Amino acid sequence: MKKYITIFALLLSFSLVLSACGNTDNTVSDNNSVNESVVSSLPESTVESQPESQEESKPESTPPASSSAVTSTVKPQLTNVTVGPYEIYDALNSRGLSTTKSGFGFGVAKNGQPHSMSVNNQKRFDGMSNVEALAYDNKCSDKRMYLTFDCGYEYKNLTADILDTLKEKNVKAAFFITGDYAKKNHPFVKRMIEEGHIIGNHSWGHKSFPSINREKMAKEIWQLEDYLKTNFNYSSPYFRFPSGEHSVCSLELVSSMGYKSIFWSLAYADWDTAKQPTKESAVNTVTSRYHNGAVILLHAVSQANADGLAEMIDIAHQQGYEFKTLDDYYA
Repeated sequence: MKKYITIFALLLSFSLVLSACGNTDNTVSDNNSVNESVVSSLPESTVESQPESQEESKPESTPPASSSAVTSTVKPQLTNVTVGPYEIYDALNSRGLSTTKSGFGFGVAKNGQPHSMSVNNQKRFDGMSNVEALAYDNKCSDKRMYLTFDCGYEYKNLTADILDTLKEKNVKAAFFITGDYAKKNHPFVKRMIEEGHIIGNHSWGHKSFPSINREKMAKEIWQLEDYLKTNFNYSSPYFRFPSGEHSVCSLELVSSMGYKSIFWSLAYADWDTAKQPTKESAVNTVTSRYHNGAVILLHAVSQANADGLAEMIDIAHQQGYEFKTLDDYYA
């Protein structure tokens, strides 16, 4: 009997051992479940992980969309001022439009093609929102050019000679005048209007626009506009920056007043009355740079321009070019 009891006890012990071994996997699984739940409940900052590469460890350049840095953006406070009939938006440039000064080159075109600088300038203007500016006509399909003059002051009565030539050749031009010119040369201004030329706004005091604030820019434009309206009952929507110096901020300001900024794609050093080229040199320089859509800038104080203008026009006609006006371009 003792023998059977001993055998039964051994079998029972062996069965209990097998049962314990069969539950091992379930025990490990439960332990893992507990560990994962603990980790997932911790703040992210307490969970350290080794990045797979150095590149992945770099911080993001911008915060995620849910970041408070995006949702709490504070809009700038804008100040508007009144200049004449214009309400000048954001007079203090709180939006931070660029005031970096940009100049404008001669536009040394050749072989009937505009210089790449002119092409790039027009492309830049075309790509700006709320800006209307012309460097050259890149849309024309015919052979056309636009003749413009800058008139900061009168010299040796040369404006009379220029107007005589334009009348003889039946060519219309645009004259960009300053306040000083307007005040001192009423007869010429009156004649320009009567003979069908365009008078453009070259500002009252010929100041560099990127160097003054938006309110002062507006006053420079409005003062000349008001003078022309009061004394000649005349206005036009064309503006030329003094010395061609401009910025994104000033371009936007000019356009906000309803003006179109007129630059050029053909010019040369003709403004120094003490360093005038010969008539022949002036004619050769200008005519060698003719190209389709050219906006030509000449200074009315140049003796060489006054003497050579008729020949410049004749050569243009011989080459098949027709002179159009800025009104034609914007029609």
